[in-house]
Amino acid sequence: MNTDHAELCASPEWAAHLHDEVLPLAVQGAELGNDLLEVGPGPGAATEWLRTRVDRLVAVEIEAEAAALLSGRFEGTNVEVRQGSGTALEFADDSFDSAASFTMLHHVPTTALQNLLLAEILRVLRPGGVLVGADSLPSQSLHAFHEGDTYNPVEPATLLIRLQTLGYVDITLSVGRRLTFSAHKPPTQPERAA
Repeated sequence: MNTDHAELCASPEWAAHLHDEVLPLAVQGAELGNDLLEVGPGPGAATEWLRTRVDRLVAVEIEAEAAALLSGRFEGTNVEVRQGSGTALEFADDSFDSAASFTMLHHVPTTALQNLLLAEILRVLRPGGVLVGADSLPSQSLHAFHEGDTYNPVEPATLLIRLQTLGYVDITLSVGRRLTFSAHKPPTQPERAA
């Protein structure tokens, strides 16, 4: 992550933007339940807001240094931090009531890896569980801001089909100043043919 990007994501202004504008809209009407998985928390701006809405939040961060900082920040709270990849979650099937992904999907280098991450989240959600998220819309200015970073924006027009193909149901997408979405794991999994 380039310096400007790292500084913005750790700033109080970014946290306030997430808390006031992004998160309330993205989780509106979602039943988060008791146990929430957050994938890609970075410095934890969304984590701080989300943890007050659930009994237990498990944050999975791929970067070891960021995970260590996050672990120290939330020590003694209802947040458990794990260092690892969202594309290979180390949790049993049906482990979480809800999952969250905020402004991180565009940091996943390929669409195939984004799909793998979304499939892993679906696997660890309990039947009927919800994924809530938001991401930036593609733009030239955002591309320039990510110079030297991974930047693979999510195309809103394809996300619905991608989520349906992976097995999510009751999907809601909203495109305004940003992309927000929610998608559910089916209440019961269909039997697979032998």
